[in-house]
Amino acid sequence: MVVALTKGMNLSLSRTYPGVERLRIGLGWNERTAAGDAIELDGIVFMTTDNAKVRGDEDLIFYNQVASACRSVSFDGKQGPGEAFSVSLDLVPTAIQHLVIGVTIYEDDARRQDFGQVRGASVCLTDMKTGVELVRFDLPDDQGTETAMILGEIYRRGGEWKFRAVGQGFAGGLRALCGHFGVSVA
Repeated sequence: MVVALTKGMNLSLSRTYPGVERLRIGLGWNERTAAGDAIELDGIVFMTTDNAKVRGDEDLIFYNQVASACRSVSFDGKQGPGEAFSVSLDLVPTAIQHLVIGVTIYEDDARRQDFGQVRGASVCLTDMKTGVELVRFDLPDDQGTETAMILGEIYRRGGEWKFRAVGQGFAGGLRALCGHFGVSVA
């Protein structure tokens, strides 16, 4: 049975689902139905250390860098209007403490789009072995003028893997979100 979280809640994956090792991160949203350009969202996973920063560009997984060097996180591509990533928790290097799951609006400035126009955004974790959805966070609609969002994070604490529903928005799109984790975007 899926556990539905609200913003700020967390769940111990290790205790609730003992033995889970491989996860599918599913990002979903409804396609825009109003007039104007379609809203194109891009998922991204930041692999951060205990200082909440990436070690380098190799710890940024998205459509243009589809796998981490350690092969623990990979971008699986578009799925309907959403996207998916795969995670092998047992392959995540010990230096990595957080897998931060974000989403940005493609060409937000040029298209004058923001998360106030996005409906039905969500993140869910599915056990890849069983295909069972384990945990889900549905971002409340009408997120205002934010153009990038942290939906959630998978993190280590006390020898356990946990998931937190975050829902933190950023003005400034991809550049602002990447800068938050120590990545410079040209």
